[in-house]
Amino acid sequence: MCPLELVGLTRLMDRTAGKPEIVLGLIDGPVAVDHPDLARQNVRVLAGKQAAACSQASSVACMHGTFVAGILSARRGSAAPAICPDCTLLLRPIFAEAASGNGQMPSATPQELAEAIVDSVDAGARIINLSSALVQPAPKGESKLQEALNYAAHHGVITVAAAGNQGLIGSSVITRHPWVIPVAACSLQGKPLNESNLGSSIGRRGLSAPGESITSLGTNGKPQAFGGTSAAAPFVTGAIALLWSEFPFATAAQVKLAVTQAGMPRGGTITPPVLDAWSAYQVMAATGGGKGVS
Repeated sequence: MCPLELVGLTRLMDRTAGKPEIVLGLIDGPVAVDHPDLARQNVRVLAGKQAAACSQASSVACMHGTFVAGILSARRGSAAPAICPDCTLLLRPIFAEAASGNGQMPSATPQELAEAIVDSVDAGARIINLSSALVQPAPKGESKLQEALNYAAHHGVITVAAAGNQGLIGSSVITRHPWVIPVAACSLQGKPLNESNLGSSIGRRGLSAPGESITSLGTNGKPQAFGGTSAAAPFVTGAIALLWSEFPFATAAQVKLAVTQAGMPRGGTITPPVLDAWSAYQVMAATGGGKGVS
């Protein structure tokens, strides 16, 4: 099955490609902003310690950031899913570029991630996508991150976060936060991937999305295939962006409730249900969706 069909995005994408006033904060690696298949006219750059544009196309940070950006903001008709190219993509890189070397996923400290979240909220992001690994766990850093997530919630910003790829059962300061939607990775048959982290908070408040052999934008002139929860998270982010584009007056709580609860029975499982974006759209349409369009 096509990844977009698995999560009910095909019909929603037929209705809309998003709207510029819906701003997505992408906290990730730098992006190949000159990629011909990226909807560059809708990309904004937020200055941070790391450059927003790639300086080393072969770096893991650049490949990761460009891949995730393509799922959200590639041009329709490209090899990437291209969920919401007409929304505004706000780039706030936190991953440093380094030679591809050992191929390990890039990571950031909790403090760096906290700063990026606050910066993105202040710059107008309504949704934040986190596909990041954390290093140097420490009480002080986690406290700052908790404060930043609270800050986002207070401003009505929905945070979508990759659950992680360590194959662990548990939680983190991110996935435990009540305003975060943690995303586990599943196969194209909707089955959880072995490497995807799971846990009670993930199963209770999160979603599953495709994370198996997803194709998106590459940095060497060819599409690249990638997997895991980093690839799964932007499917949820993109669905929220399209819902908010169709129902622009809906509150964050209305959108979050629709996308996490529509047609999805939840028990005491550690595995979250698979995203169903079209059911979420139908729920919002039936309830008025904050005076959204019909």
